[in-house]
Amino acid sequence: MTQEERLDFLIFYLINENADYKNIIVPENPAEKRRLLRSLMNVRMPAPVSEDFLKAQDAYLQLESAKKGVTKPRDLTPVEPGIALWQGDITTLAADAIVNAANSQMLGCFVPCHGCIDNAIHSAVGVQLRLECARVMSEQGTEEPTGRAKITKAYNLPCRYVLHTVGPIIYREVARKDCELLASCYRSCLELAGAYGLKSVAFCCISTGEFHFPNELAAKIAVQTVRSYLQENKNGMEVIFNVFKDTDYTIYKKLLGQR
Repeated sequence: MTQEERLDFLIFYLINENADYKNIIVPENPAEKRRLLRSLMNVRMPAPVSEDFLKAQDAYLQLESAKKGVTKPRDLTPVEPGIALWQGDITTLAADAIVNAANSQMLGCFVPCHGCIDNAIHSAVGVQLRLECARVMSEQGTEEPTGRAKITKAYNLPCRYVLHTVGPIIYREVARKDCELLASCYRSCLELAGAYGLKSVAFCCISTGEFHFPNELAAKIAVQTVRSYLQENKNGMEVIFNVFKDTDYTIYKKLLGQR
């Protein structure tokens, strides 16, 4: 199949799965088609899928990933021992693990084409990630507590694993407990990565954005927690602070002593 043929196959497969989608009109424009596919994948509940679908999906997503390019940890210049700062799309990082800011259901974002990191990661990985997360949560039997971490495969991403953590949601002012929980997110991810023998971990800006944790305070907690972990654990782990927005890049540059 060509990439265009894969796109059509995946769209029609997902439409035919659900009788409610019978009136969906598939657009001609390739960009709109890709957006429709992402939307259909975003709203799909975790359910078995055919091997033909997985084969076409994996080939499609891997080619899309290759088009975006891949950044390896060794390509980054450390700002201090064990720590690097990088601005870009976290789904293109070939670290041992990238961190996903998840919600307590741990199933990914169901809002079509939403701009959160949870949506971006699940969309780039494929339907296998939601299926694996559903298995993990079914075995756990409860929602994921704030400040903990889970690990899954990365499937169609260039990294090896995805670490999922639920950060605190800020409704009014930030309380001391919120700061402790955010620090726990970072430490839990690092400890889980260490237990798996991973040597490079890329963090997104946990709890900022949709969860409303103030960016500068969140960054201070992140840097402080990572520095403390690396000092306590001489395991050769490399940590990448991945930012997407210019404002976060400026904050982290200042905290890490860059000009």
